[in-house]
Amino acid sequence: MSLRVLVVDDQGIVRAGFAAVIDAEDDMTVVGEAPDGVTAVVLAAELAPDVIVMDVRMPELDGIAATRIITARENAPRVLVLTTFDLDAYVFDALRAGASGFLLKDVHASELLHGIRVVAGGESVLTPSATRRLIAHYASGAGTGFRSEGVPPELESLTTSQRNVLALLASGLNNAEIAAELDITVGTVKSHVNALLRKLGLPRPRPGHDPRLRPRHHPPEPARRRTPLSLNALAPSST
Repeated sequence: MSLRVLVVDDQGIVRAGFAAVIDAEDDMTVVGEAPDGVTAVVLAAELAPDVIVMDVRMPELDGIAATRIITARENAPRVLVLTTFDLDAYVFDALRAGASGFLLKDVHASELLHGIRVVAGGESVLTPSATRRLIAHYASGAGTGFRSEGVPPELESLTTSQRNVLALLASGLNNAEIAAELDITVGTVKSHVNALLRKLGLPRPRPGHDPRLRPRHHPPEPARRRTPLSLNALAPSST
């Protein structure tokens, strides 16, 4: 059974590009397109998509507000926010509004498709840079000297070892550097990272991804993809 996808973006060429990439997949079908948040809210109710690929900056009603309305409904679809701007405000507002994922428009087509499948399966997906900043946000109350007063309950559930790893992640160290700093194995660091991301409600990175960094190269495209297309070329800088 194909995943039903609604594409929302105020730029027609971007909508068409996303739709072409998605429709080229055997397990996905674009059931509709919307040029603004108001239309997205209406079509989400009429078409019952499984996933909505949602732009942020749009006329009439922006993507964050539209996401908040859509996800408040019973049996709401999953929303994957896609934007040109890698801004903290967008990341936090999108997640608070109920979005299941946040990606940038310069993402490779295979990453977009992966993100759609992930959120459709009930999980979450974020750009590595967004994950890093969320980690830093939580880490502001972490570390060996933090006090429980005023600390979010998610942090209170972390063990001392997990807090130490969290603080070092936020300071910019990678897994190997954290292992050396704490005199533990890299495997132990990875276990702590997975545990703290789970407790903080943050998506775990895909295998091979460092949660502190954006990928420096694109992964190879799936062999069965039939329509080569650069999403970066479709994303106007003003959107």
